Amino acid sequence: MTAPKLALTEGDLSTTAADAVVVGTLQGADGLELAPGADAVNAAFDGALLEVLGTLRASGKADELVKVPTFGKLAAPLVLAVGLGKSPENGVGEEQVRRASGVAARALAGKKRALNTLASLHVAAAAEGTLLGAYTFTEYKSDKGEGPVAKVDLIAAGSKENKAALKAAVAIAEAVAIARDFINTPPNDLYPGSFADRASKLATAAGLDVEVLDEKALKKQGFGGILGVGGGSTRQPRLVRISYKGAKATKKVALVGKGITFDTGGISIKPAAGMDEMTSDMSGAAAIVATMVLAAKLKYPLEIIASIPMAENMPSGDAYRPGDVLTMYGGKTVEVLNTDAEGRLILSDAIVRACEDGPDYLIETATLTGAQVVALGKRTAGVMGSDEFRDRVAAIGTAVGESAWPMPLPEELRADLDSRLADLANVTGHRWGGMLAAGLFLREFVAEGVQWAHIDIAGPAYHTGGAYGYTAKGGTGVPVRTIAAVLADIAANG
Repeated sequence: MTAPKLALTEGDLSTTAADAVVVGTLQGADGLELAPGADAVNAAFDGALLEVLGTLRASGKADELVKVPTFGKLAAPLVLAVGLGKSPENGVGEEQVRRASGVAARALAGKKRALNTLASLHVAAAAEGTLLGAYTFTEYKSDKGEGPVAKVDLIAAGSKENKAALKAAVAIAEAVAIARDFINTPPNDLYPGSFADRASKLATAAGLDVEVLDEKALKKQGFGGILGVGGGSTRQPRLVRISYKGAKATKKVALVGKGITFDTGGISIKPAAGMDEMTSDMSGAAAIVATMVLAAKLKYPLEIIASIPMAENMPSGDAYRPGDVLTMYGGKTVEVLNTDAEGRLILSDAIVRACEDGPDYLIETATLTGAQVVALGKRTAGVMGSDEFRDRVAAIGTAVGESAWPMPLPEELRADLDSRLADLANVTGHRWGGMLAAGLFLREFVAEGVQWAHIDIAGPAYHTGGAYGYTAKGGTGVPVRTIAAVLADIAANG
């Protein structure tokens, strides 16, 4: 997609030509308030902007948008007053700025230039929100629409710190857009082979090392989980390995993402209603590919190796069946009780391979269980894994605006994964604690001593409702920003 160009400026708002000026409003204790940064606009209205907004019944609630014509009081003909939500005691939060900037960006579609005063509150959040809010996916539309606003000037000092923050924010937003593009591409065009090809081209262009294992290499090396799941499709599976090593790397991090390019459920076929959303079942893989490209741009002082399994889960004469026993990479055996619990099978192969590299940390993400949505809803990811690292990942994810919650791995559920035939079964045989049971299953394949986190994004990865904040309908790019922030934290703190 075409993205807006962003620039820092300290120009005079009253004389700078633009199509619109964005200001923030807040729900204060005593009613509507103007957010910091709106002083110059308010002065142009002779101090009456708040009164005008009140007349238009602005409340300042999150995602609210009120348009005010300037009647020549500013060089821009329009003021966009965007709600930030409740006024917090310790200042406006980054996510409030990010969401409000996203709302403004969506409203500015087709415009040439806008001025965003929210950047005075937080440059990076305003930049991310603007770029993510402006995102559209029109690859398959005959009418491409108006397109995003061409340029947004962020009203903030052009300091060294702000310039660095803007550069990083643009790179992060571009990575999220890469993931969203992958997710929004339909499965007739994005299947294991084409996904691997596209990922390879992106990674190679970023200067990363790439290895792609096709079905022959997977068979030779014993990746029984990936081959079992992908065997029912005429479009055979892949395992993509992408490597990055930054200067003065202090820690090694393994990344793994689920890449089911379409999930019918296999022989344990899904209901027809909503099956089209299974085009998003490769969201974890999309996030990992995008994060690797981002790592090369931001030059983390880390060694990062991604193992990304890709398969299409289809029913056919060659499909794996309930009752089959698969020999996974590394030798463990798994009895298949449900072919719709396929993600954990391809991930297990990839996790074992990733652990062979001797990482200090392992981060894995997947649209893994419907139970995640039942437990936490559509916008909050469930995080499982090593207790300390799990909590760290969840806290960082929430801090960057990708809501996450740490979840337990109850030992009493582990016995429910015992199999009469194999080392373990791929499901428990009951519906209780499904997200947690999946986490316990994956834990069986993580090497001892590796700090790991599994991020279940079944709900947050794909938005089916109307746009809100900086999130449009379709692929969200979650958890690219979480993983990027965790990598930065590991680089800084070990």
